[in-house]
Amino acid sequence: MILVEIDGMFHSLMRPWVGYQVAIVVGVFLLSYVLRLWLGPPIRAWMGTREGWPKWRMRVLVVVHQRLRAIFFVVVMWAVVLAMREFTWPSRSYILSLVATLAMAWLLVVFATRLIRSMLLRRVVRIGASIYVTLYILGIVDETAEVLDAAALSIGDVRLSLLLLVQGAVVIGVLFALARFITQSTSARINANEDISPSMRVLIVKVVQIIFYAIAFFAGVRALGIDLTGLAVLSGAIGVGLGFGLQKVVSNLVSGVIILLDKSIKPGDVISLGDTFGWIQTLGARYASVVTRDGREYLIPNEDLITGQVVNWSHSDEFVRLDIYFGTAYDDDPHQVRKLAIAAAMGVERVLSSRPPVCHMVGFGDSSVDYILRFWITDPTGGLTNIRGNVYLALWDMFQEHGISFPFPQREVRLLGKTQVDIAPD
Repeated sequence: MILVEIDGMFHSLMRPWVGYQVAIVVGVFLLSYVLRLWLGPPIRAWMGTREGWPKWRMRVLVVVHQRLRAIFFVVVMWAVVLAMREFTWPSRSYILSLVATLAMAWLLVVFATRLIRSMLLRRVVRIGASIYVTLYILGIVDETAEVLDAAALSIGDVRLSLLLLVQGAVVIGVLFALARFITQSTSARINANEDISPSMRVLIVKVVQIIFYAIAFFAGVRALGIDLTGLAVLSGAIGVGLGFGLQKVVSNLVSGVIILLDKSIKPGDVISLGDTFGWIQTLGARYASVVTRDGREYLIPNEDLITGQVVNWSHSDEFVRLDIYFGTAYDDDPHQVRKLAIAAAMGVERVLSSRPPVCHMVGFGDSSVDYILRFWITDPTGGLTNIRGNVYLALWDMFQEHGISFPFPQREVRLLGKTQVDIAPD
């Protein structure tokens, strides 16, 4: 049957008007290419002047600009088809209408798949949809399905064919794309709700993602007619093996849930863990992203945040007390030194005046009287080293102005007697 159709198609292609239509298609393609070169730059320049437009509208314009040649081809091709139908017989525009229909269908598939954010999933759905619409327009869907269904592999009572695999990929891909769209829309609304704490937002978003993706997977598998009960024993055995092999991964997942539930750490907190000091940018299922002052981003496993000693500078409130140590000479009045140190710290911008600094004398050193200066800030995200440096500079200026000196160790070497060294003659 298929051979007969192919033979008839071959004889049809040998007709003179077929060559004319192919030439027209090539001409329209070249014309659309010229139109793209001619109108593309002005349209791009016009897009650059649309500063106040929303982002979604600008994205649509960008997609349209990227597909200008295909759009011109479809428009001109349909114009040619309508003109041919008006002035000639329909048989002389059959190939033109077929090409125009295919081009328009492929263009619609491209625009529709742009809604899928995942690049890999978008490409898979685009290829699958393009193949299906091509087969549908050519009218060979049933024949192709018979060929794919004939290529099958039977394992017990389960029969796997290429047709089933293709249908499964398409159904699961569409359901995953729908689940991704729903979870992103839900996540945006949850993150915009200021009544929910940041940690609870992250937890709710993760739970919503797991639920919708699980529903998409099981719904896709059930839609293909695959019985999941036969996979229960196998999945149990695999689960036991994965439990031992992925112990650390599971531990990090559980630790992440615990962190989100007890709200000990949340996005925006300033923490210290070992030599790492920074603020939490995101809380993931496996790790927390901590950004330091120098722009480095550390991915700290959630298990370390649970088992390790973490300093959360902004857990219960934003007040942070900092200590700096200094010393002055023994000739300087300690009462005046304390007053000048407090006044110097009060003159620094980030030091709180509502919680005034204090200065205490803490000991007598070898060459100096030692002091500790304590002050409070409310913005640890602004950095700790820089505020300490500013306070030290303020102390330097204040002490230089009032004649207070910073001592440094000095050593004297005294020779108590002459030591004569006898050098033997050669």
